[in-house]
Order: sequence, then C-alpha cells, then structure tokens
Amino acid sequence: MRITSKGQVTIPVEIREKAGLLPGSEIKIIFDDDGVHIVRVEPGPGDGRGQRIVRRLRGTAPPGMSTDEIMALTRGE
Repeated sequence: MRITSKGQVTIPVEIREKAGLLPGSEIKIIFDDDGVHIVRVEPGPGDGRGQRIVRRLRGTAPPGMSTDEIMALTRGE
C-alpha cells in the first residue's frame, strides 16, 4: 500500500471484510510505541448504522411535502 499525497490509504477488501469495516464505519487511529493501529469504533446505543443515516438525512426534505411524497422519495419511486 502507498499513502496518497492527501494522506489517504485504501484498505484491501479482504482486510475490510475480516475487520467488519463497512462504508461509513467509524474508526480511530492509535499511535503508540508499537506503531500505528486502525481500530473499529463499536457504535454505542442509538449510534447504529440506521441512526447515523437518519441523522444525516434529517431535515433534508423540502418543506411542504406530504407524507406520501416523502415515503415515495425514500423508496426511490
């Protein structure tokens, strides 16, 4: 692996799958005497994937939409 000029690294899919790292997963980087470690942050109560999606989308629907219009939008209809 190489670090890009922006400081980015691509984690190989095999490692992501074994570590349970999905798109949007929270991680923390730990630096100690042994080196640099990437650790998956376990979500706390109310901090699961669904809750993060809802927080990100909250307030993004345009005003004046009916419930049926919002539901159709969320279903991709």
